[in-house]
Amino acid sequence: MLTEKDYAQSAELLKSKKLFVFDMDGTIYLGGQPFDFAVRYINKLRENGKRVLFFTNNASHDPVFYLEKLTRLGFDPKPEEICTSGNVTAAFLQRKRAGKAVYLLGTPELYRQFKSYGIDMVCDEHGKPDGRNADIVVTSFDTTLDYAKLTVACDFIRYGAEFLCTHPDYNCPTETGFIPDSGAIAACVTASTGVEPTYFGKPYPETVEMISEITGEAKADMLIYGDRLYTDIATGKRHGITAVLVLTGETKIGDALKADECDQPDIMLPSLAVANGMMFGE
Repeated sequence: MLTEKDYAQSAELLKSKKLFVFDMDGTIYLGGQPFDFAVRYINKLRENGKRVLFFTNNASHDPVFYLEKLTRLGFDPKPEEICTSGNVTAAFLQRKRAGKAVYLLGTPELYRQFKSYGIDMVCDEHGKPDGRNADIVVTSFDTTLDYAKLTVACDFIRYGAEFLCTHPDYNCPTETGFIPDSGAIAACVTASTGVEPTYFGKPYPETVEMISEITGEAKADMLIYGDRLYTDIATGKRHGITAVLVLTGETKIGDALKADECDQPDIMLPSLAVANGMMFGE
């Protein structure tokens, strides 16, 4: 995949970075199964003075869940090292749509996360509406989705509610294959209403702004690892961040080679095991 010259140049590029942003599902683990080489690599980064941020588009869980999961899987995270598309969307609502009434097509965890930001919710954590009109509908990766919630969301959008979506991912990788993700649910709503959502999460600018805000690092000093071209790699390519594709999740080598030149990753690796070897000779 890399010539000897490319390998050396890529290794130097990796070593020059200060902040390493990691996608989670498909990059450092699959479902509940961690990649041991990812655990070793991230530990070595910290030992060598590098900073780490875990960022997932998967907003079905909140940062507390990911803190517990990453700890259980051996990644030894700190709370400030974790961010999700749910954080990005909630911050947008808090700052740019203050006082607006929101209906959420999402999990109870995401609902509670929104409530912690002081967002006015017109439903309970199970999506049951409280009788008020919604100014905004937010859809997400809702593993508790049912037909009643879907119908309510579509009705509010038809009545004029703004349509937002936490992240565009169509599929979520698991140990046994792929399951429909946020983008697939949003596509269903669009098919019914004719309205396209405004997306958050990777690769959208609000995510890069939040990463910069959380870490204080310049984009030129960041590197992002991920397994999706249209989210992880696009985040880097659109915003001046070095983007490294790993082939342990959704994207296969054929998909990457067929992508337009502007969407090609800066570096493509079989897994983070190779990155560990490039930086630390392991």
